[in-house]
Amino acid sequence: MSDLPAQDHVDQQQLRLILAALQDGVILFEPSQHISWANRAALEMHGVREIADLGATVSEYRERFELRYRNRHHLPKGHYPMERVLAGEAFDEVVVEVAPAGQNEAQWTHRIRSLVLNDAAGVPDCLVLILNDESERFDAEERFETTFAANPAPAVILRLSDHRHVKVNRGFLEMTGYSEEQVLGHSAYEIDVLEGAARRELAIERLQNGRTIPQMEAVLQLSGGGEKRVIVAGQPIELGDTACMLFSFVDLERHRLTEDALRQSEASFATAFRLTPVPTFVAERTGCRVMLINDAFTQECGYAEAELVGKGTDEIGLWVDKMAGKELERQLHRDGSVRNLDMKLRTKEGGILDCLVSAEAMTIGNRPCVLVVAQDVAERRRTESEVVAAIEAVMQDTSWFSQVVLEKLAKLRRFDAPHGAAAELGDLPQRAREVLTLVCRGMADPSIARKLRISQNTVRNHIAALYRRTGVNSRTALVIWARERGFDGGPPRKTPEPTSRPG
Repeated sequence: MSDLPAQDHVDQQQLRLILAALQDGVILFEPSQHISWANRAALEMHGVREIADLGATVSEYRERFELRYRNRHHLPKGHYPMERVLAGEAFDEVVVEVAPAGQNEAQWTHRIRSLVLNDAAGVPDCLVLILNDESERFDAEERFETTFAANPAPAVILRLSDHRHVKVNRGFLEMTGYSEEQVLGHSAYEIDVLEGAARRELAIERLQNGRTIPQMEAVLQLSGGGEKRVIVAGQPIELGDTACMLFSFVDLERHRLTEDALRQSEASFATAFRLTPVPTFVAERTGCRVMLINDAFTQECGYAEAELVGKGTDEIGLWVDKMAGKELERQLHRDGSVRNLDMKLRTKEGGILDCLVSAEAMTIGNRPCVLVVAQDVAERRRTESEVVAAIEAVMQDTSWFSQVVLEKLAKLRRFDAPHGAAAELGDLPQRAREVLTLVCRGMADPSIARKLRISQNTVRNHIAALYRRTGVNSRTALVIWARERGFDGGPPRKTPEPTSRPG
């Protein structure tokens, strides 16, 4: 094209019309450094709209745009592609990262080649840069590089054209003891990842044809001597325009140790679960479908495991109060565990068991589950009640009992109250005592709120908390509870010293 007669040269205006339609970016500049023209693709690859934004000259272009090699090093003066063409150099491919001057992060990656158009006398008349935007491709490769390096699974990449290793990750180096220099650039014959493979001939055939190599056992030779049994698999990939094979490995020894430890752990859990003397079952988190029950559950509730497995607790009718079952699920979802929730459990024959239920979220074989323990406390509560009744029957005159002892007896008597309801006076926080004082004086919530300078909602919350602590459910009962204990709004009374009963 450079030596054609003048009459055969394409008119420059027509040339520009042709170049304008290309997807490749094209920049024309003159031996005088003047940038004469650029098509729209080239402007977009620099994030500008007008040719003037590129700079009027090659020097201005260098001031407006920072070019870097792929290793992040800046191109020095005289090494910009335009400057190299002006110096008479021709090149088929230069890859640079481009950013507006002053920006730290590159915005584009350009693959550039040069072209020189001579006049009839053979003198350079027009200098050309042809640009391809490779930003997406190099970004994808960079993401792959990052993922490959960070992947804990051992892996190497082999170039198919010469069967040499071109990439290796830390997982492979740690598993084999090799250094990066001992692997990269070395052939598959020096580091044979298919040695001792169960189907070696098939693997080699697939490798030569660039096809997927299925999983198979193989033996890797280690750097310091010795060998390691692994499972190896190969997947054809492309790095840039280069056909490669990605080999990934599973360390069979570590895998087997993990499986052995898991089996031992599961066996220990199964033994402890079966021998637990308290009714216990395991259910799926979703739907509460029963998976396992222990022997104590069978004895207490009458169900055989086959009757319950696969069924939800609602379907069985396990909980007498369905709302209590929903509360159990709600607390599990919120906190991951439940402790000592009062619930009633229905046996197979229709009997009712008073239980304190605790539950813990757990995972079995990658399945989210819940371990539920239901302790029957009916007998314990009957025993406590009988002890209290016996004491009261024998000790008709309790005047010599201390206030603390009386409160302890009352606490045992009210075993059906909510957990922690039978509080002692000394247990009440200061603000609760203040609210209780004003309740005893007959003040309504708005008056209490104004007196204590708190909101009515806060007053209601304190009174509800007092109900829970004392085991009562009305203001009248709360006042009676307080006056029975001689509560006058002051600090707790000192416990009188016990005196001997007169003989």
